Amino acid sequence: MASSSSSTKKAARLAQKGKGQKIRFQGGTMFPLIVALVVVLGLALVVYARQSRPAADASDPSVGDHWHVAYGFDICGEWFQLQGDAEERDANGSFINTDFARTGVHSHNDGVIHWHANSRAAVGRRAVFQVLLDVYDVELENKKLVFPEEQRGQIEAVFGDKYADGVFESGETTCTVDGEEVEGSLQMVVWDNFSDTDVGTTFVAAYGSVRVDRDAKVFSVAFVPDNTDVEMPPWAKDLPALGAIDSGQQLPDGQLFGGTTVPGEEVPTITAGENQTDAPATSDG
Repeated sequence: MASSSSSTKKAARLAQKGKGQKIRFQGGTMFPLIVALVVVLGLALVVYARQSRPAADASDPSVGDHWHVAYGFDICGEWFQLQGDAEERDANGSFINTDFARTGVHSHNDGVIHWHANSRAAVGRRAVFQVLLDVYDVELENKKLVFPEEQRGQIEAVFGDKYADGVFESGETTCTVDGEEVEGSLQMVVWDNFSDTDVGTTFVAAYGSVRVDRDAKVFSVAFVPDNTDVEMPPWAKDLPALGAIDSGQQLPDGQLFGGTTVPGEEVPTITAGENQTDAPATSDG
């Protein structure tokens, strides 16, 4: 009992001795000030981030736009289009192609991308060439192009069983030039408008990331020998007529999409229907 009483008295004396004394942090008052400053700055950054958060991507295209973009695959000098309109339905009336149902992007066996964006999956910065490739299960990597089995029949009709596997790989697959086998390589050339007369912009990587950011654009995916000049698909010049057929609209001569005209022609008056209104490696030609 004496021992317990002695311990209690010592504790009481220590408590009495500590009354009125201030607690000091190691390093003086500087440390708590730094902590407080860090907390204040952190809260300020959170508030700033919330206030300066960018708005949703409002760049073109938008949901509801009805664009027409020409495209084609130049395989060793022969042009190909993707087959199938992707709009088939099952017995319940649902679209079989889920990528088409999600985006509204497809083609009509006409070498035209019908960019009918029906969701955020195909608008603004999400509107890229990869969307079309996904709808048709085409693989397009930096060095390799692979067509799915359902697209290989047209290639076989032109080349026989030389490319039966539907694979075209830079430095591996060859093209026949003047009776000799020459290694081919992949590239993509893009024009802002089908009426352009320049050589376009050449992409040598990240093809799927190239944006579809305007109506009447043109994409040429080419697997050809090096130093081959890649041109627009031969049907690109017919883009206005192809798009008009799709929308049930007959355009007067010279009228193009977006209110532009064929160079040197007068803008006619339309009396029926309505107008249709980063970074991959590139080298500008």
